[in-house]
Amino acid sequence: TRKTGIFNRLFIAHPATVNETYFEHMRFALGFAFWLLVAAGAALIHAILPALCETTASSILRRLTDRMNARH
Repeated sequence: TRKTGIFNRLFIAHPATVNETYFEHMRFALGFAFWLLVAAGAALIHAILPALCETTASSILRRLTDRMNARH
């Protein structure tokens, strides 16, 4: 039915492209979002106090990029 198609498109189809369930995908995406927030905080601290967090944001982004690339 149409309802099933919308449900599948919104919740199932994309996680399936990386061989995950909805909740597995949610866990990965929430972890990713957490580390993006940490990187943003480090960049903000660095903007105000350049001697602090000199490589923190870039290190986090590199690690996240590696994780993302390993999934596809």
